[in-house]
Amino acid sequence: MYDFTYHRPESLAQAIELVSAKCEAKLLAGGMSLLPALKLRLARYSDLVDLKAVSALEGGRREGDKLIIGAMTKHAAVAASEVVRQAIPALAVLAGGIGDPLVRNRGTIGGSIANADPAADYPSSVLGLGATVITNKRQIAGDEFFTGLFETALQAGEIITAVHFPIPLCAGYAKLLHPASRFALVGIFVAKTNAGVRVAVTGAGSSVFRFADAEEALNADFSPAALDQISVDADGLNSDIHASAEYRAHAIVVFAKRAVASALSR
Repeated sequence: MYDFTYHRPESLAQAIELVSAKCEAKLLAGGMSLLPALKLRLARYSDLVDLKAVSALEGGRREGDKLIIGAMTKHAAVAASEVVRQAIPALAVLAGGIGDPLVRNRGTIGGSIANADPAADYPSSVLGLGATVITNKRQIAGDEFFTGLFETALQAGEIITAVHFPIPLCAGYAKLLHPASRFALVGIFVAKTNAGVRVAVTGAGSSVFRFADAEEALNADFSPAALDQISVDADGLNSDIHASAEYRAHAIVVFAKRAVASALSR
């Protein structure tokens, strides 16, 4: 691990000031991805700004037809939240399936989406629900937030403060998980809303993406059977020692059906 200066601000204003003043600073929002990269010397920063003490960024609440979750809310808290379970049960299920107890009690929703790991779970919920990412500077639509492999629309000095999730009519999440890391080899988030069905896929490509063919079929008939004739082209999908592109292409349809079944059961 390379040397760095550690900062622990107690307010969002202090965190913004630190990040703005340090051109090579990095935000620490849980560290489940960042700390291993630092230990392996895959990343190097002059300063780490730890957001753990910024309590204003924690917690979830419902406001009308939106579920608002603070960026520093831990996965375990999302999974256990009665507010989340009542508003969007699929989101609680997703959070409860992330990693192991250590990861769920340290990792945060803001850290997960900011890191934009192609196999992370939360990006599928942001895209699948059409959420809005709130930062200290602006609001970013979920459809515009993830821009590529470990890349997002976040700009220098921008800090995620919360995520606003529209509450759907129903939603479901299902994933084919890696047995050791519990990352998604394929993860599907399906949401039925008044504006139509949204289906997001994580783990299968370089970044989370929408599954347009499934959305069209499910808008006509929201049932697992509606996807019987759907197929996915393996070109461009991830292929590695864990699963080939062809395997992932098949799994996308299988787990999309399971996500729909889960949504209907709720």
